[in-house]
Amino acid sequence: MATPKQFTVNVIRRGSDRIVTGTIPQLVKYYGYTLECGQSWNSKIKRNPTTIASLVSNYNKSIDETQGGCYERNYMNQILPGQTGYGLNPQND
Repeated sequence: MATPKQFTVNVIRRGSDRIVTGTIPQLVKYYGYTLECGQSWNSKIKRNPTTIASLVSNYNKSIDETQGGCYERNYMNQILPGQTGYGLNPQND
């Protein structure tokens, strides 16, 4: 049996990075409350995305819905294999 593929995402909140690694189901569970809140405001947001691109997109849409009036919103991006340290937060580059 093959091991599930691991993905790494970076959530930027108020200029600080939080890096989390896991499978798609683990990441969906970890960010589930944010997805649930966003889906309660916008029914087009998926609570159970199946790809990493869909997770990132739906997380960012959820943040747009729930933090719409904030000056500095949270956002998520995927960290590609081999990408480390600098360049993770484009606002700080």
